Amino acid sequence: MKSTRAIRIITSLSVAVVVMASVSWLGLGQVSGKIARIDVFNGLGNRPEKTSQALNYLLVGSDTREGLTKEQMRQLRVGTTATAAGGRSDTMLLVHISKSRDRVYLISLPRDSLVTLPEHVSSSNKNKIVPESQAKLNAAFAYGGPPLLIRTIEAKTNLKIDHYVEISFAGFAGMVDALGGIEVCSKVDIDDPKSHLVMSAGVHTLGGIEALKYVRTRDFDGRGDIGRMQRQQQFMSSVLRKATSSGVLLNPIKMVNFINASLASVTMDSQLNSNDLLNLGKQMRSLASGNVRTLTVPLSNANGNVPGIGSVVVWDETLTTELWQRLRDDLPIVDEVTPSPSASSSKSASPVMVDKFKTRTADENPCGAIK
Repeated sequence: MKSTRAIRIITSLSVAVVVMASVSWLGLGQVSGKIARIDVFNGLGNRPEKTSQALNYLLVGSDTREGLTKEQMRQLRVGTTATAAGGRSDTMLLVHISKSRDRVYLISLPRDSLVTLPEHVSSSNKNKIVPESQAKLNAAFAYGGPPLLIRTIEAKTNLKIDHYVEISFAGFAGMVDALGGIEVCSKVDIDDPKSHLVMSAGVHTLGGIEALKYVRTRDFDGRGDIGRMQRQQQFMSSVLRKATSSGVLLNPIKMVNFINASLASVTMDSQLNSNDLLNLGKQMRSLASGNVRTLTVPLSNANGNVPGIGSVVVWDETLTTELWQRLRDDLPIVDEVTPSPSASSSKSASPVMVDKFKTRTADENPCGAIK
């Protein structure tokens, strides 16, 4: 049945990619022309070698104001497109899909990650070459858009990015509203003077603008981007649960509104076509939601400081090296270890899950997702 297939497809990826896969079952060939395209890979050289048929998507949430109404900008208390020209990478996720399409990992990359920007052409002077330098990860997007961001992440991880998906403020809010709001749970009161989110502890159903405030808030608890990424992961899991509920999938109006809102807000790389999405959907229809895991890239210092750059987060070199190598080789990042039989029993104990990367499954309870 198409609805059953759609459930399994939607639970397989982060919001933007999930929607594209689910749409393929509902006639993507008829609507694919509505998807905005961007050429992000043309001219990129010295890229990592692919060693498996696993797929790596880079999902970027851009803070561009394009598409927001004056009232929405007033509610968010953000500048207009005139005062905040262009866009910055507010959120970055690396989405890894295993070759067998039975595992998906969504890895949050802190925007303040200390990285090395490759040599690139100046965004303000096309005749000027900017030499390699250290910077925060979101500077790559600001200075060189998706191509420089991809080059920076590939150099840092040695993973080849296969596809790129970008979603704007307006697109995010539209998708949430199309689903009828998303339930979140906070264990503490939130009063963030910068995102302007005021919310009591407990369970709340947030509409598009309030949800956008929620996933952007970072200045109320002293945890900055780390706390924000945990809330984003929790929110994403809630979106997946809502999008796969019978109340959405069996409601044609809600489903169509969700798809239309997503199509209007997502920009994808020009190499990702409808056949790719259709094939991906077919391959992933048996994926279990428990095999969709979210995590933050392992850090050695969440409160670093570099003169001339400012506050940064520093990746754990040992753990991230192992993480990227596992993904490059398409190996599980959560180990199943079977203890040896005890002296009093000839039977082996049940397997123990060893999760050194501190992942969470997409079907976790919202109230248990924030620690």
